[in-house]
Amino acid sequence: MQSANATTIGSNGNGHVEEVVRQAHEELRQLLQQRAEVMRRIGTIKQTIAGLANLFGDSVLNDELLELVDRKNSGRQPGFTKACRMVLIDANRALSARDVCDRIQEKASPILARHKDPMASVTTVLNRLVAYGEARAVSLDNGRRAWQWVADEDSGAKRIQASA
Repeated sequence: MQSANATTIGSNGNGHVEEVVRQAHEELRQLLQQRAEVMRRIGTIKQTIAGLANLFGDSVLNDELLELVDRKNSGRQPGFTKACRMVLIDANRALSARDVCDRIQEKASPILARHKDPMASVTTVLNRLVAYGEARAVSLDNGRRAWQWVADEDSGAKRIQASA
């Protein structure tokens, strides 16, 4: 009998709690969408700046900007996620996990050495970037999975890179 009363009392009092949870859920969903949009915009701007630096040289960028677009050699290794992110941003096509590993190996091999299974680590990070809204997973012609940085379609970054 007590459990029936608790259920009745609980269901009567839950309307307000459910409304608060619903509103919090909606706000969280909107914030996550905004974060994905901001990350796409950041990627687009970084691609644009990188394209301009490729065309005109890094000398057109000041030290702060070089650091912000990860082109300044700060003497320390960037994080693994950051390395994967930069490989995708710099690529002009979708890359497989193997492609990302190879490019990290070329630019910052010590990062891969810290991972027991670099391919698995790269794949995990790439899937997280998809979850963050920063990248998209696509299928290559051979049916294998690849990842591509999500950039604003209306930006001039692709035109700048195409002319580089």
